[in-house]
Amino acid sequence: MKKTLILSTALVSLGFAANADITVMSWGGAYGEAQNEAFVKPFVAATGKATIMVDSDNPATPIKAMVESGNVTVDVASLEYADAIRLCDEGVLEPIDISTLPAGADGTPAADDFLPGAVTECGVSTDIWSNVFAYDTTKFPEGPTTVADFFDLEKFPGKRGLRKGAKAVLELALMGDGVPAAEVYDLLRTPEGVDRAFAKLDTIKSEVVWWEAGSQAPQLLADGEVAMTTAYNGRIFAAAMNEGKPFEIVWDGQIYENEMFVVPKGAPNMADAMEFIAFATSTEGLRASAQQISYGPARKSSMLEEIVFKDGKTVMAPHLPTAPANMGNALETSADFWVDYDAELNERFQAWLAQ
Repeated sequence: MKKTLILSTALVSLGFAANADITVMSWGGAYGEAQNEAFVKPFVAATGKATIMVDSDNPATPIKAMVESGNVTVDVASLEYADAIRLCDEGVLEPIDISTLPAGADGTPAADDFLPGAVTECGVSTDIWSNVFAYDTTKFPEGPTTVADFFDLEKFPGKRGLRKGAKAVLELALMGDGVPAAEVYDLLRTPEGVDRAFAKLDTIKSEVVWWEAGSQAPQLLADGEVAMTTAYNGRIFAAAMNEGKPFEIVWDGQIYENEMFVVPKGAPNMADAMEFIAFATSTEGLRASAQQISYGPARKSSMLEEIVFKDGKTVMAPHLPTAPANMGNALETSADFWVDYDAELNERFQAWLAQ
């Protein structure tokens, strides 16, 4: 049996990555830890193949650079849905044949077991996560309760944390301005809609603290640097459950999507990378992930039994983006929209920031 390795990013920088059969790039923090526990460690135990996980603030950027330079050192990467679609279209990613993915534990073929859209030409969903906003209950015992409250500096004074980029910020702004979730992308496709979104952001711009890495959002809240912040829902759940932080998620106006495992073109360990993805996205793998962090599994068979957090007592259903009670005014991220408009809107966003 091969020597098994589960190494930190620091060890990788010292040259230990050369000893690994598979290198998986993810987002670090609570999410990376959850994937390490749910996917990497069980895979090493089952196969004996040395596997490491390395971190990035957004794996799409280094993956694209690696492929373009012809120096690919990562075998599997965790990407946002729109990035997985875009990089696949650009020829940066290897195609993944859905017929190679295992059937569900109940025997359902993978093509029928995964939720619609969860398997694309080059990606397989690891979970369904959400951009939400959260607050410290010790500061606002009775709210906020709606997406409009995020923009109400008079009723809920204090700094606001926002992810530094156009995606999920422009959608939030329109919903905060009263646009129903079902109408957001139609409106954002028009100059008037984009202007409206930026006009809404203007109302809080002077009070915004920008974050880039997922771990920064709950830290801003914990340090009291912001009164409320957008964040990945699993990061807030982890801070509340693992660290006892008095944080509350507001699900109104949540923006949810699939996270995807992909294989960069020219990955050094292609066959092992595909084996890892098949293992991780099995019924058992996706259930194990949902037991570590509050992101929903993308397989129907993973949800046939009640999912309980790793503490052995917390039922996860109410904490998942896809729970019916959390879907009242929810927006599914449009990958097609962001593939078409990402460059244009981020250029406008950077210009707006500089004003």
